[in-house]
Amino acid sequence: MVKNKTTETEVDVFDFIESYVDNDQKKADSYKLIELMSEWSGFGPKMWGPTIIGFGTYHYKYASGHEGDAPLLGFSPRKAQFSLYVYSKTEKSDALLKDLGKFKMGKACIYFKKLADINIPIVEELSLETIAYLEKHHECSCRK
Repeated sequence: MVKNKTTETEVDVFDFIESYVDNDQKKADSYKLIELMSEWSGFGPKMWGPTIIGFGTYHYKYASGHEGDAPLLGFSPRKAQFSLYVYSKTEKSDALLKDLGKFKMGKACIYFKKLADINIPIVEELSLETIAYLEKHHECSCRK
């Protein structure tokens, strides 16, 4: 069985930001995202793999038998742009994207350059929609 690369680690989130992020604006945006995602999820930040900051956890299992754990919400302050992990494929999420702002979309990842480029209330709605989706479809730490 293949081992998941993205697992929770013991690396300190704030040490990671200070050592990895080389741009003051990106550092400020990272700290703001930590504040917001902690509030929205109810969980503090944890490092997942070498560069993802995640909040809470859920367990997934695919029909193929592959399974693992992942953060409910997360982001990565990558060198070129942020990667935002707050999207689930629902009608509501798809409708919200039209008002998100300046971003590019991967399969389930939202890419943006700086926090000022995106609409924070829309990110909050996307985050809450994703948590609701994960709670309904997976075992997750969102069940309190």
